[in-house]
Amino acid sequence: MINKEDLSFDQNRIWHPYTSLSNPLPTYPVASADGVRLKLADGKELIDGMSSWWTTIHGYNVPELNQAAKDQLKKMAHVMFGGITHEPAIKLCQKLVKITPEGLEKVFLADSGSVSVEVAMKMAIQYQHAKGQSQKSKFMTIRNGYHGDTTGAMSVCDPEGGMHHLFAEFLPKHFFVDQPQKRFEESYENEELAQLEQFFRLNSDKCAAFILEPVVQGAGGMWFYSPDYLKKIRQLCDAHDILLIADEIATGFGRTGKLFACEHAEVTPDIMCVGKALTGGYMTLAATLTTQHVAETVCNGEAGVFMHGPTFMGNPLACAIANKSLELLFTSNWQDKVSAIEKQLKQELIPLANSLSVKDVRVLGAIGVVEMKGTVDVPKAQKFFVEKGVWIRPFRNLIYIMPPYIIEKGDLHRITTAITNYIV
Repeated sequence: MINKEDLSFDQNRIWHPYTSLSNPLPTYPVASADGVRLKLADGKELIDGMSSWWTTIHGYNVPELNQAAKDQLKKMAHVMFGGITHEPAIKLCQKLVKITPEGLEKVFLADSGSVSVEVAMKMAIQYQHAKGQSQKSKFMTIRNGYHGDTTGAMSVCDPEGGMHHLFAEFLPKHFFVDQPQKRFEESYENEELAQLEQFFRLNSDKCAAFILEPVVQGAGGMWFYSPDYLKKIRQLCDAHDILLIADEIATGFGRTGKLFACEHAEVTPDIMCVGKALTGGYMTLAATLTTQHVAETVCNGEAGVFMHGPTFMGNPLACAIANKSLELLFTSNWQDKVSAIEKQLKQELIPLANSLSVKDVRVLGAIGVVEMKGTVDVPKAQKFFVEKGVWIRPFRNLIYIMPPYIIEKGDLHRITTAITNYIV
């Protein structure tokens, strides 16, 4: 049990994500979690609408994942990956090569999503250096993007409207093009892409790669853009001899209705980052995949090797759980589940677009977003949702949800009803 003294220590001594220790926000102690429910220390149960930030696609306390962890613990929890290999890592990489877009054949296992982005960026730099193009040391990307909180990842997040503008003078400077304006269901006309073509003409000779979140921009604003835009980016990267990096950390493993968001545009990136849902939310693990061509070019360069190697790379326990999580995904009719969630979210959230305080409502796959005209009072909204028995974590002017795929219709209705009651 968490007593008042412990809770006070938490609020005053422990930093939570993006919080202040001089003006701490309320925290809600969780005692256990099962299925789609979080059980608080006071006994109250909350239906989880966040999948613990995109990760728990199978829900909590999953028997199969629990057993996979137990089985692996009997063998080894961790062993260094330098000069050593093991079955869980090999099996996982085999699965990732099989399920990701065709052509992604080489796998680097990373600690977290942010690290996988760092790996992708370093990979692109080493690739260009090996080709004798060391001047290609910058990156191109889209405004309002988000790629993580480590230094390299921060540098390709929006430098003005994003969460990292305070570090602008510290971070490397890259090239940002305006956010695509056509919505997911809309098409681009050729003349509308003239700005993008000009952007490439001006900057591609200095850049190693174009990095983006395919189709769904996540923490930068939860914006869903047209797959036509992604197709055009792929074409321009090829024309200007730079790599395309797809950050699928949030979108991967079915969240948008396709296994990977790149599939909406039928493109294969040169480098792809995956994470979050990879282990079903059980452990931190990510991966960066690339093509045979990129890998060979990197390894035939000056260093002769790829210059990265995290301490916990290829953690056997995480890999074993990820293997079981992927097995569960492919035996769970996930497409039907995500499609049902999307249909219900459209039915129950889209009408909120008529509310005076709402700017826009967006739904794609198992993602629902209500964009407010003003900033959401997070502590007030959080308290309201907890009282309604649901867990939703707004940020800025967004109330958004991405529930576990296993959520039942009645529980999802309770979440959307809570959002409706808060707004109306």
